[in-house]
Amino acid sequence: MIIVDRPEVLVVGHAVRTTNAAEADPARAQLTALWARAGAPGAFAHVPGRVDENLYAVLTDYESDHNGAYTQVVGVAVHTAARLPEGMVAVRVPGVPAMRLEARGPMPDALLEVWDQVRTHTDSGGTPPRAFTTDLEIHHPAGVDLFIAVLPSFGES
Repeated sequence: MIIVDRPEVLVVGHAVRTTNAAEADPARAQLTALWARAGAPGAFAHVPGRVDENLYAVLTDYESDHNGAYTQVVGVAVHTAARLPEGMVAVRVPGVPAMRLEARGPMPDALLEVWDQVRTHTDSGGTPPRAFTTDLEIHHPAGVDLFIAVLPSFGES
């Protein structure tokens, strides 16, 4: 894991509020449907001002840590969110220090493996500690780049 200064990005897409426990229960899971909606042909064709063709997943509004509720927004990066398509939200992902990880290989297994690394890092009290503010996945043809926000002053007392 390397630490980078994650650039700010504005994402427009669809959102759900969930927990990891809910996602482990097929009867309560919402992320599969969210991703199916986002992956449908032309799902974001009507979103003006796209930055690129990548899909972005923003994990934000953490209730506490990885055991609490959070919001996931799946969408596209835009230059401005002046006109939101109906049913979509905009979220500004702030530029912050972040752990950068790469998921390469068959999806979603490669991405799940990287998230397992993040959970192990968190559960073991790894340094730097997660900030649980806003995390970002950038899905592109080569795989997924994952940016996990960390506390900027983890070395200070």
